[in-house]
Amino acid sequence: MEQTRKIYWPIHTIQLLSVIGLLIAFYLYLYHEQVVDINCAADGFFDCSRVSGPTSPYSSVGDLPIALIGLAGYAAIFLVTWARQLWSLVDRYCAAMLLLFTGLGMGFTIYLKALELTVIHAICEYCLYSAVVMAIMFGLALYDFRQKGYSPLRR
Repeated sequence: MEQTRKIYWPIHTIQLLSVIGLLIAFYLYLYHEQVVDINCAADGFFDCSRVSGPTSPYSSVGDLPIALIGLAGYAAIFLVTWARQLWSLVDRYCAAMLLLFTGLGMGFTIYLKALELTVIHAICEYCLYSAVVMAIMFGLALYDFRQKGYSPLRR
């Protein structure tokens, strides 16, 4: 008798959203590296060049572009959702790992949005799309974690 794995919609939705996040982060990385140009209103409240452009002092940490950090984060989230189907150890801790990775991503996103609003005084609309994707993924990871009955006091 063939054993089939139950398709669990929050995990698969997170996996799909991580691909969307990967595409957004990759596009922002290409913009940072001046490979593509973003069609974003300049000199207004929505100004991608002041937030994530190649000349923006806030678009990188040292020499590491913020978009590349986002790309790595979305890739890690995707790999957890993908690897859970291959390795039982990843499957066992999938909810906790997703909550950790999306929680870190959400914390970083909140920091970046606060920086945009209070210091840069401009918003990158593509960064905003990424923030929405991360917020939904974090909500789904939290829901999944709670549905599986994890408790920090349980052993």
